[in-house]
Amino acid sequence: MKKMLALTVAAAMAVGLTACSGSSTSTETEAATEAASQESASEESEAAEGESAAAADGETYTIGICQLVQHDALDAATQGFMDAITDALGEDAVTFDLQNAQGDSNTCSTIINSFVSEDVDLILANATAALQAAQAGTNEIPILGTSVTEYGVALGIDDFDGTVGGNISGTSDLAPLDEQAAMLNELFPDAKNVGLLYCSAEANSQYQVDTVKAALEDLGYTCEYYAFSDSNDLATIATNAANACDVIYIPTDNTAASNTEIINNICQPAGVPIIAGEEGICSGCGVATLSISYYDLGVATGDMAVRILTGEEDISQMPIEYAPQFTKKYNPTICEALGVEVPDDYVAIEAE
Repeated sequence: MKKMLALTVAAAMAVGLTACSGSSTSTETEAATEAASQESASEESEAAEGESAAAADGETYTIGICQLVQHDALDAATQGFMDAITDALGEDAVTFDLQNAQGDSNTCSTIINSFVSEDVDLILANATAALQAAQAGTNEIPILGTSVTEYGVALGIDDFDGTVGGNISGTSDLAPLDEQAAMLNELFPDAKNVGLLYCSAEANSQYQVDTVKAALEDLGYTCEYYAFSDSNDLATIATNAANACDVIYIPTDNTAASNTEIINNICQPAGVPIIAGEEGICSGCGVATLSISYYDLGVATGDMAVRILTGEEDISQMPIEYAPQFTKKYNPTICEALGVEVPDDYVAIEAE
């Protein structure tokens, strides 16, 4: 291209020499300007082609996100996950296909099957039912779980040692259950009967209430299960619990988390306090909780995803990761309404 431009300039100058002096100067100037313009355009085109080639050489990823239901904890985990990945890889390097199952495990399966058909690079399964659907849907695409309490229970693994293996790993939202029982004892040492309110369809909820029940019984409490099948019978079961119990414990249960207003409208007027398994439930209907940051849990999951996508780590060798810290938190509004006083080391949950 530059040789052709040089020949054009030379020809223009030769023609100019046969004309008058003023015309010669004008022609030379115009030819030089035209040549400079064409060369600049050529350089811009070459630069653009270089940028396109550089973009084409970069890796891009598609990540499918199946979130069981919309509530604060799961929303925060999903956001943390996406933020961690875009911070590490750049916004242009990743596309997220975020789908919400609206609390329906069958819809989780449909969503996962669509991800498998699309051949996404990685699947985030947010909550236990989503993880179970992902496990059933593919043994090839890497799957990371989050907001899952106990992977051995969720996936039917006997003698779970902390690493799932195969194409599954992730993060757990399990707060120490013995410490949750100790919190209930700290705030309500004179209580006698504790109701364990949870959704029977959620395996991780069953695991939590079983574990907490044993710990509370060791502390001298009488415990009773109050299991509801879904949101349709929640009000009836919650009413039964409120009528019979001094205190209620709710684990990290997704159905309960989506229906805290129903629970609060029953238990608060009855004067029955609730110890919650996570902050979202506590902010809606509880007095206190041993809290983790679901956003930070999502960030940790996103960091795992980056290491998998870039080939830094093999998912089959990655153990389940846990929240690094827990905070005693209380709901000041409900505590005031029920006359519950908390020690100074509890942190107030901020109103939204």
